[in-house]
Amino acid sequence: MPLRNVVSTLQDDGQEVMGPDVLLFHYPGEDVQNGTLLTVESNHFCVLKSRGAILNVYETGQYQVQTPQRAIIGSIQQAFYGGQSPWQYEVIYINRAKLVLQTAGVALSREMAELQYSVDYYIHVDSTEDATRLVQHMPYRGHFLRSADVNAYAGPVVEQSVNQVIQVTPLEQVNERMHDLSDLVKQHLQDFLKVYGITVNDVKVLVMPRDERMKALIALRAFGLSELDAVRYYAALIMAERGLVSAPNIAVGAPFQIGGAQAMMPLPPAVAGLGAAGGAAAGQGGTPRG
Repeated sequence: MPLRNVVSTLQDDGQEVMGPDVLLFHYPGEDVQNGTLLTVESNHFCVLKSRGAILNVYETGQYQVQTPQRAIIGSIQQAFYGGQSPWQYEVIYINRAKLVLQTAGVALSREMAELQYSVDYYIHVDSTEDATRLVQHMPYRGHFLRSADVNAYAGPVVEQSVNQVIQVTPLEQVNERMHDLSDLVKQHLQDFLKVYGITVNDVKVLVMPRDERMKALIALRAFGLSELDAVRYYAALIMAERGLVSAPNIAVGAPFQIGGAQAMMPLPPAVAGLGAAGGAAAGQGGTPRG
């Protein structure tokens, strides 16, 4: 009795091909024929195709490939193919475990302030029907469909959903809309990915100012400071980092004195010129002193 081929997702060294970033694996071998044993792990589906048509979808277990048996086909098979089946088979494994994907981008608030967002979403293939939809509708290149490939489809949907909320929300109220934003992104993702047989489990959205200066100002505002006080304290922190002794004065809005003399800031040239011109005009129009 000839030794049957065994097809699985295990490599020769025992390592698993279906890693945490692999949603679909197309078995690359050409040795799938009549009598081949297909091994399906507990967290996989297996789709068997022949000449483009899906023959069956298997769950956990081991299954034997059966080809159509006809008398004339059997004689042709024996004469031209040395007893091996001429039917071409494709074996495609689907990862049914929960996978995590991440996408990021930039959105604009109502004030046109740049915000950086990061979205983590969890997906899985739930049933044999969903595995069939994935094989039928999601294209892939080579022998793998990775999470990055799925993310290339879902990324624009996430971007549109995030901007739908962020663009009409003031900057200081963005954090208050995180729950609504997560629900909206999850709904749009599920509506889009269900065509491919993919179920969205959870969505985590994080939004923060893109500019580091804006982050610092918002953090100071969180202490209850006004906009002007936040700017003063931010300037004081920068001055303190550079070793300027006048940093506390900037923070409290007090003038800086050196040796009892108040240090005055020089007026800009334009303002000084206006003051001089005004004084000259007052002198010409006033009563001359004796």
